[in-house]
Parts: sequence; structure tokens; C-alpha cells
Amino acid sequence: MLGRGGIAAVSRASGISENTIRKGMLEIAAGERLEGGRVRRRGGGRKAIAQSDPELMVALERLVAEDCRGDPMQVLLWTSKSVRRLAGELREQGHGVHFTTVAAVLRSLGLSLQSNRKALEGNQHPDRDLQFRLINERVSAAIAAGQPAISIDTKKKELVGEFANTGREWRAKGDPIKVSTHDFPSQATGKAIPYGIYDIACNEGFVNVGITAETAQLAVASIRAWWQDLGRERYPAAEALQITADCGGGNGNRLRLWKVELQKLADETGLTIHVHHFPPGTSKWNKIEHRLFCHISQTWRGRPLISYQVIINSIAATTTNTGLKVFARLDEHDYPRKIQVSDSELAAVNLTPDPFHPEWNYAISPSPDPAT
Repeated sequence: MLGRGGIAAVSRASGISENTIRKGMLEIAAGERLEGGRVRRRGGGRKAIAQSDPELMVALERLVAEDCRGDPMQVLLWTSKSVRRLAGELREQGHGVHFTTVAAVLRSLGLSLQSNRKALEGNQHPDRDLQFRLINERVSAAIAAGQPAISIDTKKKELVGEFANTGREWRAKGDPIKVSTHDFPSQATGKAIPYGIYDIACNEGFVNVGITAETAQLAVASIRAWWQDLGRERYPAAEALQITADCGGGNGNRLRLWKVELQKLADETGLTIHVHHFPPGTSKWNKIEHRLFCHISQTWRGRPLISYQVIINSIAATTTNTGLKVFARLDEHDYPRKIQVSDSELAAVNLTPDPFHPEWNYAISPSPDPAT
């Protein structure tokens, strides 16, 4: 009754061999029916696997026992071995079994096939939750007062050229974009370092794409560009800037150059810059990760980043149903690595540490006027 493809569909749904289904159809077509509409005598058909091969259950449990996962106090357990692999190992032990039967037996044992789940972030700092609460309080208070609050970070660096990019996009059938077989950096036109600024209150992103290295100078230059292009117009009465950032990268809390460059920014803008770092191992909690970067990745999925212009256009084309707007620019300045900051330069930073974890929380105010 299902027509073309019906036998295969019934086979997938029931786990019954296609040959068995065809034989049954022939029996029905030939009118071979017993009284009451049955097509077989009672007791006919293949015996249940537990009856025909009682050792199978023991052998299967033994195979998955060493690879069984999950909390032993929970009902749900799972195995990382595929049913085809398990069926092959069982056949090597002399058990004639199909992988669909293995799947049914595993389900009867309360197991399921699952993948890993990214949920662990390493050792948790004992004050992690307190730092989260402090960040939330400070940022919420700044937004309520009409002061700017931004989340900053560097997105994954990208090679510029005809390289494969994960994901798929709609194209004419049989006409995929051809890319290089290997992603050798030596074959790249260049590299892109997207440094992002996410305005938490405005749901607005700004990405400064560097071309040399991820440094503290690039980080502060990106914040400066955001302020000049968008921030000062959005917040004309701003007196302070709240920044939430990770502990690593160009904006790492231990980098001397990061604090020296922020001092220059504070002097230029007249803003007191409040910095709050997320505890180590909690980078994915930074709002820019799930409010901006993930949407950029979706925008350019399956699209080779063959030029800087393609990267800029793709970032700027990123939108969401919640009204996200993204602005992008190319930063062609050279930001050298390993710039040394002397003790005297660091001491000149007008830094006020917070009583709670001063290594994570601090404010950098404009330098005092020498005349006063």
C-alpha cells in the first residue's frame, strides 16, 4: 500500500529484513491465510533472541560494561560503542546477530548511545559565584545609570584564503564551493584576528579585525575604535566605562601592557574604566560569546573566507531575531608582540584595586593634572 520505497520504510521501522517482508507479501498475495486472519500457525516464526541464544545478553553486557558511562546512581546509562561495532564483536564470538537486534537489546537493558556534553570547565575557583554576582551587580548598576557596559573578547583566529569552513549553505545542486585540501598557514593570504566589543545594553556588536597578532594594543585599540565610532554618540553623558573580560589573551588580567594601554584610553576619553575579569575557566560565560560570536559563526558557516572584505561583510551582515546589529572594520596596524613594560611605567597607571579580588576587579582613572 505504501508504494515505491514502502518495503524499505517498513524494514527501517520494524527492523525486519526486507527479504522477510517480501516473502510475507507473496504469502498474502497467494491467499495463504489461516482461520482468524493469521498467516502463520501458532508458535511459528523465529524464536526470541533471549531464547535462541541465552548467552547473548551476558556477552553484550560484558562488552559494554567496560565502556559504560553515567552516574551509577542514575537510571540512565549510555555506551559510546556503536551497535554495528558491537554486533561485529558479537559475531566474532559466535553470536549471529544483526545490529538492529543489538540496539533493541541495549534499549531493554536501559542503555542509550550518546555523545559527550561540554559542561566541565576545569577546577572551579571557590569565589567564582561571588565574582559572577559582583559583575552582575556592577554592570546592572551601570546600565541603570545610563553608563556604557561592554563585554570584550577575541574570536577564533581565521586563515584568509580558499580554506574549508565548517557548516553548509544553500547552493545549486552539484555545485559545491571548491577549497584547498589542507589548511596550511603558509598558503594563506593572511590571518584575521576578530576582536569583539559587545554593548550589553544596546545589543550591539563591534568587531575590529586585526591582521598581525592578538596583543593588549589590539584589544585597547578595538575599544578605542568602538568608543570613537559608536560609544560616545550612544553615551554622550558617560563618565565611566564598565568592561567585562576573560583572564587571558590580549586583555589578560596579569598583562602590564593591558593596564598601560587602558591608562592611555582613560586619559584620551576622560572616562574612569572599571574592569571585571571572569574567573579562570569560565570564559564561555562572557556575554559576547553567546550574544555575538556564535551568530557570526552561523553567518559565515560553509563559506570560505577568501579575503578580508568577505570577512568584514560577513560580520556586518550578522543579525538575529532579537535585533542584534553588528559593525565591523579592518585594522591594518601592526601590533608587535612582547613589548616590555617597566616597573615605573606600571607604577604610573592610576589604578584603584577593588577590595574583592583586586587581581580581577580594578578601576583605571584619568591621570591627575600635574598642575593640581
